[in-house]
Amino acid sequence: MRPDPSSLTRRALLAAGGGAAAGSALGALGFAEAAAAPSASADADAIVVGGGLAGLVATSELAAAGRKVLLLDQEPEASLGGQAFWSLGGLFFVDSTEQRLAGIKDSLDLARADWFNTAGFDRGVNDPLGEDHWAAKWANAYLEFASGEKRSWLAGLGVSWVPIVGWAERGGQLADGPGNSVPRFHITLGTGPGVMEPFEKLVRQHAERGRVSFRFRHRVDALVTTNGAVTGVRGAVLEASGAARGTPSSRKQVGDFELRAPVVVVTSGGIGGNLDLVRANWPARLGTPPARMVTGVPAHVDGRMLAISQSAGARLVNRDRMWHYTEGLANHSPIWPGHGIRVLAAPSSLWLDGNGRRFPLPGVPSYDTLGTLELIARSGHDHSWFVLNKRIIDKEFVLSGSEQNPELTRKDLLGYLASRLLNSTPPPVKAFMDRGADFVVASSLPDLVAGMNRLTGSNRVRLEDLRAQIEVRDRQVDNPFTKDNQVMGIRNSLAYVGDSLARTAPLHKILDPAAGPLIAIRMNVLTRKTLGGLQTDLSGRVLGANGQPVRGLYAAGEVAGFGGGGVHGYRALEGTFLGGCLFSGRQAGRAAAAESA
Repeated sequence: MRPDPSSLTRRALLAAGGGAAAGSALGALGFAEAAAAPSASADADAIVVGGGLAGLVATSELAAAGRKVLLLDQEPEASLGGQAFWSLGGLFFVDSTEQRLAGIKDSLDLARADWFNTAGFDRGVNDPLGEDHWAAKWANAYLEFASGEKRSWLAGLGVSWVPIVGWAERGGQLADGPGNSVPRFHITLGTGPGVMEPFEKLVRQHAERGRVSFRFRHRVDALVTTNGAVTGVRGAVLEASGAARGTPSSRKQVGDFELRAPVVVVTSGGIGGNLDLVRANWPARLGTPPARMVTGVPAHVDGRMLAISQSAGARLVNRDRMWHYTEGLANHSPIWPGHGIRVLAAPSSLWLDGNGRRFPLPGVPSYDTLGTLELIARSGHDHSWFVLNKRIIDKEFVLSGSEQNPELTRKDLLGYLASRLLNSTPPPVKAFMDRGADFVVASSLPDLVAGMNRLTGSNRVRLEDLRAQIEVRDRQVDNPFTKDNQVMGIRNSLAYVGDSLARTAPLHKILDPAAGPLIAIRMNVLTRKTLGGLQTDLSGRVLGANGQPVRGLYAAGEVAGFGGGGVHGYRALEGTFLGGCLFSGRQAGRAAAAESA
């Protein structure tokens, strides 16, 4: 008599008949083939590798479904939450309450057009074995999420947002080119910790109930496979560490471990803290990687699990796609090696190459990160320059990171709005002006140029050339019409009430003495996000070279390119990295819970 599928679970079959028999029974019932290890030998129902945001979300979903979960991380408990803790907490929403209140007309159709024009998927979108096949499917699914239940789901967990919507990655060229047609960048009240904390709270509550066990200082060195299925992990126990969040921790081994479970979810992050891997995967289209870069993530964001998963049969796609910022500052008070901070600028600063020549489009702050990275690469220098004045820096500069935005991080909305509306230099920005290695502040243009050349140990920037470029730009502000695209962009920015109130200085001449002193900032390439990764289907199941799922293996977050092995394609619309961790972690957690039932 054929068994009733509704009366059987994968776990029951595994326990009853051992791996091979259970796999055959499940296959006969039309279920996905089971992992070979019997439940009796399992240490948990699921293992999650990586305690960042995606790992916390996946773990919370598994535990909410009644599964027993082991959450492993090579770092100490102080670093739970991973890179999300350090972020500004920007989230991408479509047609949100905040947008509508600001008079922004957004829609799923407009967002989809912007996303796909920006992503530039071109690697087998319609081919089941194409590198962009699942990435494009994930993009559509994520857009539905961002325009649908994403906001209400997070609001139900107590998350809220600053009422002024930011306009990141504006594109600034053609309507069918890259970039956001409208502002969509919603800063979370509480910054990155405000996004992370609800899920950490859920996971800790499940730990108190016995559904989640933490295994900090457990470094996974291999995925255990049995008859082609992933059935656990093995690795090294690292010595206990009191390292503060984000700082390097010891790699001294004090033991080994092997743990078994029917499903393993990899949520280990990207490669941004490993400059060797960044350079090894640097796309040829961008030329030679910069000799000098600053690092936007802690050293433990090392990309190890990509190769480890690949060794277990996972397919790694789009490995040459990465997202590095072009407005990086060397941190005056570094937490991790090479610690860099990104400037989120509005469009008024003049952007110059290493020789002091103004970049063509899209070389305008806030327009097109990858396009500007290409301009910098072609310039032959590993740095560029912002030239501006105090009036611009006071109104337009926001530094990315929870620690650089104390009012927001402590959820002091009134304090934050006051700091943006008062025309004075925000204290974190002032600290960089006073102590930052990349800043030159001067009362005259000759002194500014001398300081720029002194900083780089060269005479590349010529006073006469820089003066001519600034003066020709400044003449364009005398009339309400102009042929200068950057000046057009400033006026476009001022037409949006959010930018006019809090993010864009009134249009004026850079050399206006009343707006001084003058400021030059050496901008460095800042490593940050991995856009490619482990290819996954819409359930988060990791796929092999044949396009079929690797049994028992799931992935979410940056290690999976935020979904599908590259949901962003070549470039991102911003506010989509934390959102990608949330969505892919939720998808993988729910699907893994169903498989391990």
